Amino acid sequence: MKKISIIGCPGAGKSYFAKRLHSVTGIPLYHLDMIWHKPDKTHISREEFDETLQRIFREEAWILDGNYSRTMEMRMEACDTIILFDMPYEVCMRGIQEREGKKRDDMPWEAVETDASFLKEVEKYIPEELPKVYQYLNKYEGHKEIIIFKTREEAEKWLRETEAYLS
Repeated sequence: MKKISIIGCPGAGKSYFAKRLHSVTGIPLYHLDMIWHKPDKTHISREEFDETLQRIFREEAWILDGNYSRTMEMRMEACDTIILFDMPYEVCMRGIQEREGKKRDDMPWEAVETDASFLKEVEKYIPEELPKVYQYLNKYEGHKEIIIFKTREEAEKWLRETEAYLS
């Protein structure tokens, strides 16, 4: 477990988990939102984003936190471990609400309120995007370590066990 891709619906707890995993393992952490977005709420070009990912892929170890479906298969191909947060819609929405108005180190600005178009994307994630994620996972089954969390408690337990194992 040296090259880890953490994916799942926004609000599921990916970034929090990624930070904890980074502190347990010491593996460098990259938040895709911090790569893609600029502080002025614009973003870099797709080419620049892809080039940055390719540079990260060449590193000895990394944790990539974020969904970004356009580059998901590219990240799955490059990693050795895929961690999916397959959380219920209500859990994801609660996670999004809880982070409003808070400074986050995985996003270059503070979200005072959540954008309506973003909420529509979240609403469509489970019925439309999650089946595609599972198709990718089926493709890499047996070739990558695949870990799926259905609850935050499962993720916490796994982190505690990993920390104990590495200690």
